Amino acid sequence: MTRWKIACPAFPLRGHVPRIYPQNGHPIDHSARPGLTGPAAAFFPGRWRVAERREEGGIATHIGMIGSGHIGSTLARQFVEHGHEVAVSNSRGPETLQVLVSELGDRARALSADEAAKFGDVVIVSVPFGHYRDVPADGTAGKVVIDTNNYYPSRDGHFEQLDDDETTSSEMLAGRVKGPVVKAFNAIRWDHLRDMGHPEESADERIGIPISGDDPDAKHTVAELIDEIGFTAVDAGSLGEGGRKHQPGTAVYTVDLPADELRSQMLQPK
Repeated sequence: MTRWKIACPAFPLRGHVPRIYPQNGHPIDHSARPGLTGPAAAFFPGRWRVAERREEGGIATHIGMIGSGHIGSTLARQFVEHGHEVAVSNSRGPETLQVLVSELGDRARALSADEAAKFGDVVIVSVPFGHYRDVPADGTAGKVVIDTNNYYPSRDGHFEQLDDDETTSSEMLAGRVKGPVVKAFNAIRWDHLRDMGHPEESADERIGIPISGDDPDAKHTVAELIDEIGFTAVDAGSLGEGGRKHQPGTAVYTVDLPADELRSQMLQPK
């Protein structure tokens, strides 16, 4: 099976394709992807609405936020500022999010979690892991699901399969939702996510955001969003083994490393 790594240069959201190389170093022939042509072919299989939107004229992605804590609300602000339509939600109901929506402006709305999942072309899960069973599944079919969560037993309670390292929290979420899961934004402090993105810097000099997942197209999507807000995605590998490389307790967790240095760390055995 071919394994992939992502090399994410500085590129705007629309009109350019991130470079993705297999281990043999030869670039993918994006034109060979079935169902799409042009830049959108690099990001999504034909069934996803985002690709259709871009093919038809680059309409902004709709992003559904499940959870509006520090990471969730910070990402909502970042994506609204870059022209996306964002739906925010939390466990207490949309009426409790009116102040946040007012701050975010006309591209934001408050919805229930179910509605936010259905609204999004991309769905971001940013709730305490102990509540992962509450994440709506039906609205995630055919969509990229970004998992920002971490497992903290003192907060979430103990999960034997995680304590025994039989699986990872992201794999457990993937067993619930219906779209491909990419773990990202879990290893950076929320205030650094807010303040330390630098789109003007070269890709290798920016702070790296480790990502892990099993679907190359989903990784393309997440890498593009990360690049847009001024960071560089660094592929850690699969959702299981790769995810273990950037969870709490690892050398890269909440450590701000330039992307080239983080990439070297990701190549090290766990």
